[in-house]
Amino acid sequence: MLFLYNLIIIFASQVVKLLALFSPKMKLFVDGRKEVFSILKSKINTTDKTIWFHAASLGEYEQGLPVIEKIKVQFPNHKIVVTFFSPSGYEVRKNNTVADATVYLPLDTKSNAQKFIKAINPELVFFIKYEYWPNYLNELKKQNIKTYLISGIFRENQAFFKWYGGFYRNALKTFEYFFVQNESSKNLIQSIGFNNVKISGDTRFDRVVSILERDNSLDFIKQFKDNKTTIVIGSSWPKDESLLVNYINNASDEIKFIIAPHNIKADQISNLKSQITKSSVLFSEKSNVDLSNFNVFIIDTIGILTKIYSYADIAYVGGGFGNPGVHNILEPATFGVPIIIGPNYSHFAEATALVHQEGCISISNQNELNEAFDNLISNEDVRHEKGHICSTFVQMNKGATEVILKHII
Repeated sequence: MLFLYNLIIIFASQVVKLLALFSPKMKLFVDGRKEVFSILKSKINTTDKTIWFHAASLGEYEQGLPVIEKIKVQFPNHKIVVTFFSPSGYEVRKNNTVADATVYLPLDTKSNAQKFIKAINPELVFFIKYEYWPNYLNELKKQNIKTYLISGIFRENQAFFKWYGGFYRNALKTFEYFFVQNESSKNLIQSIGFNNVKISGDTRFDRVVSILERDNSLDFIKQFKDNKTTIVIGSSWPKDESLLVNYINNASDEIKFIIAPHNIKADQISNLKSQITKSSVLFSEKSNVDLSNFNVFIIDTIGILTKIYSYADIAYVGGGFGNPGVHNILEPATFGVPIIIGPNYSHFAEATALVHQEGCISISNQNELNEAFDNLISNEDVRHEKGHICSTFVQMNKGATEVILKHII
């Protein structure tokens, strides 16, 4: 099976090169990997001691950030190497200041694994949440490099738990310890013979709690809000927006809307704005205008949504009409904001829990969206109650980073 896996990886590497001719995202995926070893050579010396963190994409990076920051304090003489698999993670965080070197992870071939690990020579390795690359894991095991999984999630449909997943199960022997998010993940990994596992919880809670300690003020958002009830729509997709635009166009002028779409390509932003009949303005147009005169503010940039949530009275988090489902609800939750999402959230434990606790409302159609917004807008007590449920939930689930560090250090 490992032989077949390696053939598939080699075949896939040729396919993505072909796709790169037609897809800007695939072009980033391919071109970015051409620079990996030159970047490492310029930033990592052969005498350096390093610690390697791997994140699939942006969400996993944010999830692992509390651990990265604490490890950096505990190991001040080590350099931190962060790798990404996806362009959507790397391109946003390639200039982060916590890591000494941030690069794409070369594709999982045996030669790439050997070359990469030799280039960074890590003393400790952390994989965040998931992504189990057999050739990298086998090489780490061969070199006896301590490797940990943090904020891990296991599901029954993964290859480890299938009859054909023997070579994947064997790769898991690399891990010194599994720090998982929940009981079901612990039970699954134990069912295939791994008892070096502990429920630590999800480090994302530590990440969002830390947000409260920083300055989240944005003067232009304050000006736009103008002390009016404000709904912040984060990470929206077209399926979300088709319902949201209908509501916005019929809403009272006393309600303000901030929309931060998941995709900020110019044509999609233009299409979104053209559908809105209320007075609207883009982030890129905000200079020299009085933002308080507008009803809708469309954020056609990245990196400020978290701070914007601090101004929300109500939040809608997008993605819940797609697959795998809703985006990060913990950022608005930590600010004590009631949240509305679409119907697809079952893959996300925090969303499932908050829907059950009624801090978060799941809707499936236009009528349900309208009813949820109307109820929260008109009933301030309900709004505050649901917001309190959200903030309390976040506070009650923090502490995963401390559990991990106590075991490792």
